[in-house]
Amino acid sequence: MSQLGLGMEPDTGSSRRRERPSRSGARPVLVAVAALLAVGLAVFLGLRSIGGGSGQAFQGEGDGSVTVVVAKGDSLRQIGKTLADAGVVADDGAFVDAASADPQAQSIAPGTYTLHQHMGGTEAVALMLDPSSRQVKKLAIPEGWRMDRILIAAAKATGLSEDALKESLSRAGALGLPAYAEGSPEGFLFPATYEFQPGVTSDQVVSAMLKRFDQAAADADLEAAAKAAGRTPLEIVTVASILEIEGAPADYDKVARVLYNRLDKGMRLQLDSTVNYALGLASLKLTAAQLKTDSPYNTYLNKGLPPGPINSPGDAALQAALNPAPGPWLYFVTTDPKTKTTEFATTYPEFLALKKKFQSNAG
Repeated sequence: MSQLGLGMEPDTGSSRRRERPSRSGARPVLVAVAALLAVGLAVFLGLRSIGGGSGQAFQGEGDGSVTVVVAKGDSLRQIGKTLADAGVVADDGAFVDAASADPQAQSIAPGTYTLHQHMGGTEAVALMLDPSSRQVKKLAIPEGWRMDRILIAAAKATGLSEDALKESLSRAGALGLPAYAEGSPEGFLFPATYEFQPGVTSDQVVSAMLKRFDQAAADADLEAAAKAAGRTPLEIVTVASILEIEGAPADYDKVARVLYNRLDKGMRLQLDSTVNYALGLASLKLTAAQLKTDSPYNTYLNKGLPPGPINSPGDAALQAALNPAPGPWLYFVTTDPKTKTTEFATTYPEFLALKKKFQSNAG
């Protein structure tokens, strides 16, 4: 068969070999590709080293126990770095990715947390959202507690000594006590629930309660409102503290009106609560001898308000002291201590009838 027309070279019988194409042109391309891959790998590793990685080298609930501290103002990225440094998660990206996928993660509060090492990011976020993982010392102060009782509760809740707390109270003026308190913190350790971190100091505990009072005073516009009512802020806090003991919250404004009516008429307040304070008691029935106790807090013997608060009043009592109900009453009697029923009277005979009712119910 003829080979002509098939594009094939005829065999000339020459001994010369056909030359192969040169590969020298492909080598620069391969070198360039390798260089690009190296740069890409370096960038990837660099991003992971500053927290851009999202791979979770650790999985599951982890093991062991580790304590981490989240500072106030920490971002999710900063929290992730803290966890990574403590060995809780493999890298901060593992935590950030999991936190970004959970809207509740924004509520992670500052504090000290007990977590595990080698946790997956999702599991770390879930544990931080579990209240049981957060180490806090809770102190609950109800309305109407006296300072000595607050000190006992604060010492028990925080592990601080009562002596240390008393020492801080002696410097209350430097820790936030208002000038109008005239140096006494009684009545200004605001009733609320407080959370303290491990290692809290006595100064911090006292300062927190005084700061909370400042917040309540600001909310009530205490100084301006007291001035408008013709009272001092200390008088308002003192009246509010009496309301906490002498009446139920629903009656605070009416009891406040009785107190102001009696003060305006120059009548003695004649309150068992203030005598109880002077005696360090909390008795429903005081003896004739106890009612003669020589104390500026004895409102049976002394006209006007006592020198200062007799406990720590809350928001409702402060509001009632600033906004008493209108009315002519001069007397009130808690006629049924069990139900805390309080009744009001304008005349002395009406008062005597209410007093008999109290004696009958009190037994």
